[in-house]
Amino acid sequence: MQLVAEPIDIGTRSPTVILNESDAAELGVHALERIQLRHDDRTTIGIVELTDELVSEGTLGVTRRLGHIEGTIDVSVAPQPNSVYYIRKKLNDIELERHELGRIVRDIYEERLADVELGAYVSATYTNGLSMEETLHLTECMADVGESITWDESIIADKHSIGGVAGNRVTPILVPIVAAAGLKIPKTSSRAVTSAAGTADTMEVLCDVEFSVEEIRDIVGETGGCLVWGGAVNLSPVDDRIIRAETPLSIDPRGQLIASVLSKKKSAGSTHVVVDIPYGEGAKVESLAEARELAEDFNRVGSHLGMAVECAITNGVAPVGRGVGPVLEAREVLATLAGGGPNDLRVKAIRLADLLFESAGVDADAAEILDSGTARETFREILAAQNGDPDVVATDLVPGRHTHTARADRDGVITHINNRLVNEIARRAGAPRDPAAGIELHHRTGEMAAEGESLFTIHAESPDKLADAVDLTERVEMVRVRHPDEALVDRV
Repeated sequence: MQLVAEPIDIGTRSPTVILNESDAAELGVHALERIQLRHDDRTTIGIVELTDELVSEGTLGVTRRLGHIEGTIDVSVAPQPNSVYYIRKKLNDIELERHELGRIVRDIYEERLADVELGAYVSATYTNGLSMEETLHLTECMADVGESITWDESIIADKHSIGGVAGNRVTPILVPIVAAAGLKIPKTSSRAVTSAAGTADTMEVLCDVEFSVEEIRDIVGETGGCLVWGGAVNLSPVDDRIIRAETPLSIDPRGQLIASVLSKKKSAGSTHVVVDIPYGEGAKVESLAEARELAEDFNRVGSHLGMAVECAITNGVAPVGRGVGPVLEAREVLATLAGGGPNDLRVKAIRLADLLFESAGVDADAAEILDSGTARETFREILAAQNGDPDVVATDLVPGRHTHTARADRDGVITHINNRLVNEIARRAGAPRDPAAGIELHHRTGEMAAEGESLFTIHAESPDKLADAVDLTERVEMVRVRHPDEALVDRV
């Protein structure tokens, strides 16, 4: 069948073509099936969307993802890629071979799968899980696509948190501690997916975070470390596309989580990695037993890849620090490096840095490096290398001027602060897109609060977003306040 191809400007990441429904019926294809486009002695595969409104009969709308295709072309039905059959196999709870996982990874990387097919893959791994063999193979396959960084040093340090805890901005404190001890730590971090701020969002308040691989090499060579956005470099890029499919479903299958984290570390050239696994009510991992199992799996996969992976099982029942949102978290990072800041943030950064030193066989004391001001000086060097102001201090950063303070409606004990709701309310207020938006916590779990006493303050850059956040606050219990007798029951 011949159709006239015309460019069509619609937002899509997949190689989509727009067919008139009459032409689709004549071809015998349905929405999300594939067709072959033969043009200029080459063949291109497109994923079909149907409409009578955007294209007329005899015309094929071609999105930019497919490149420049115009004029009369031959169109025919294309077979499904083999990866779709492998996804169906996994949906039937049949273990996949290495080459099958490799084909799925390659097709995700080349964006040959429709969104519904990628969603089916994510659902299959969530429902049926991944065996240890599948996890090992998947990690290797994900690390094999995209760029990789090699280093001359025998030890390259790294750190990762599996997430789920609001305000957990340990990385910008840990990186300069580790770099100040003489280790190389090229830290690539994510932006927020469902949280109020990722490390990259927080660092962007202070400096640039988007750099090429060569620029990262230069920064690390100059300062010993970096704090950059991983999305700006092509390290295990399949991970980012899988996360995009997982986010609307709020799922993070264990095997896929391990493969995502360690494939990125492998691609970054990391040799010694500390993984933070927070657990507790409201965290991604709720029980200590589950946290220990996850840690064992991380260790096994890391060992298979030739990396030394140490896991820290940490308290994840409440936010770390008091500020949640890019500006509020950046303030606490600066305050901690200057010798102040929230004690829980300081202690956690020291603990993870010491674990990394122990793993790498380095005789260094994280608390001493932090307290001496050496980490702060290294952080200033990193800021300067990443085009930031090395002289910035916490008081230079101002949170959103539109505020609302929530107050206790009774005397009692703070028995729980819900991580998920903290993030959700901060996002309603505008974080991370609005850097100055977020939540400032005035109490921690276990503390007493008197009736009328402030529990937290919401900051926003616009009154409309503040109103949206306040509306949610009034419908949920983000901070749980209980009479001391009720608090005992809660703990039991």
